[in-house]
Amino acid sequence: MSATALRRASPAELNHHREGSGPPIVLLHGVGHRWQAWRPVIDRLALEFELIACDSPGFGGSVPLPDGVGPAIPAYVEAFEEFFARQGLNRPHVAGNSMGGAIALELARRGSAASATALSPAGFWTPTERRYCQSSLIPLQAIPRAARPALLRLARSRAGRRLLFAQLIARPGRVPDYEAVATLEDLWAAPAFKGAVRAFDEYQFTAGHELDDVPVTVAWGNRDRLLIHGRQAPRARRMLPRARHVTIDAGHLPYYDDPGAVAEVIRSTVLACGR
Repeated sequence: MSATALRRASPAELNHHREGSGPPIVLLHGVGHRWQAWRPVIDRLALEFELIACDSPGFGGSVPLPDGVGPAIPAYVEAFEEFFARQGLNRPHVAGNSMGGAIALELARRGSAASATALSPAGFWTPTERRYCQSSLIPLQAIPRAARPALLRLARSRAGRRLLFAQLIARPGRVPDYEAVATLEDLWAAPAFKGAVRAFDEYQFTAGHELDDVPVTVAWGNRDRLLIHGRQAPRARRMLPRARHVTIDAGHLPYYDDPGAVAEVIRSTVLACGR
């Protein structure tokens, strides 16, 4: 039976959308984003799977992590493990983009996910590449309030979206105007954004052999201009030699550029598990 749920919740429950029926797949967005980014992919998978698209703590409609717990990837992994337990999800499949991709891999490493699909995952960077990513992202939330209405007007036009999102999306014109506006508004309002970006200093993917026995797919957009495909995708191949590696004709946020390809990558990963 198909069902939907969207609500504000405690950090352990999280704001999320639940739809479809079949093997459960948890969808995790990247830093500064929200569950609605997965909408084009959900529409393609909901007839075969139950999709649980989440707002990470401190983003979208989810409250931040508890006081004293910084928004670093290990803390998010623990938050999602608690969310799984609250929702009765026993080792669901997990797919994530960017920071969400790193969280997906770490959940799989800990045995909390049946499979992991990581789309342009964070953590395969050098220190220089990490700083480039951080310096690209932090100014997005630092835009003065007085300038924001003008940017929202830009986001409502196709040409404006090409200008605003060129680093993140290969085909920004495909993003609906309402989604572009809501993405900016949620990014500016996200209390965890700056801390999560700075916490990238603490994260580097290591010990890929610990995932040798878990079904893992790493998919990278060949036009990713944030976590550079030509540098970081080959590194992921070396560190995860037993994973399946896929290249998508897309930017850093591939669910806008080619949601069909993203859906198929996730679908084939889950079906390879036989559950």
